[in-house]
Amino acid sequence: MSEEINRDRRRLLGTAVLTVAAAELAMIGSADAQSPKINPIKPGTNTSFASLKQIDAGVLDVGYAEAGPTNGPPVILLHGWPYDIYSFVDVTPLLASAGYRVIVPYLRGYGTTRFLSPDAFRNGQPSALAADVPALMDALNIKKAILAGFDWGARTANIVGVLWPERCKAMVSVSGYLIGNQEAGKLPLPPKAELQWWYQYYFATERGRVGYDKYRHDFAKLIWQIASPQWKFDDATFDRSAAAFDNPDHVAIVIHNYRWRLALAQGEPRYDDLEKRLAEAPVITVPAITLEGDANGAPHVDSSAYAKKFSGKYAHRTITGGIGHNLPQEAPQAFAQAVIDVDRF
Repeated sequence: MSEEINRDRRRLLGTAVLTVAAAELAMIGSADAQSPKINPIKPGTNTSFASLKQIDAGVLDVGYAEAGPTNGPPVILLHGWPYDIYSFVDVTPLLASAGYRVIVPYLRGYGTTRFLSPDAFRNGQPSALAADVPALMDALNIKKAILAGFDWGARTANIVGVLWPERCKAMVSVSGYLIGNQEAGKLPLPPKAELQWWYQYYFATERGRVGYDKYRHDFAKLIWQIASPQWKFDDATFDRSAAAFDNPDHVAIVIHNYRWRLALAQGEPRYDDLEKRLAEAPVITVPAITLEGDANGAPHVDSSAYAKKFSGKYAHRTITGGIGHNLPQEAPQAFAQAVIDVDRF
């Protein structure tokens, strides 16, 4: 009789545990179901920002677009080369309508961003670009933000997440982990990989600097075509971004960036300690989602090569449909959704 009672008790206890577990799973499923979903949008729907602003931040007078409620969770969207803030022209209203305060700055050397001092070194090294982000956040009274970007912008987000994790709530990074260093830049790659970096070696020469200055718009259009071979952008789309390359510091910043990577140019001593930390290829601890287009023609590695470089909550998504390197402009819905989802990690 006693054994039967014990068995009954065990059955009742087991049933109760299963009931609680099922309820918890239902709650999780309900939370997922209630997670905001981005409405479908056709890339190229938007062609302008509501307003462009300027603000002194660090060594720069930064030009930026802003949208969404001023008290919303801050998101900073970071473009790459040779692109500009129009990579996020469709992403921005999607996030603003979801309640985010969206900031889209022109990086140093692009658009209306200028150095405050005419004597300032036109430095394109990665840690300098990254330091511009917390400086901008300080100027805008933003303590912590989600950072999301591609190309130079993804690298910048990675670096901020490592050097100033207290300023980065979470990140979305196209092509994953992009933190490099000069020593790694000295190592030769297999011939096929080296071929993809042809412009880096071109920029290492004086002919390359002069050629990029003279043909910067044609050069950028060629890179767009190579990096996104299936993206059928029109002239109007390209021309909106190409205007950003007329910045007086653009060529100097681009050339210095690529020469620095190959240890052919020096940076500024103020960033030496930061570069030493980055040279250790540190793990990124903040929550992150990495993205990759299924037709990215720019140099990149498989996501399995960098997954372990993200130690916080992490997910990777491959965006299909012929999506190239400029993922936020080619697939704005997927990019904006990643920002919203990583915010909930």
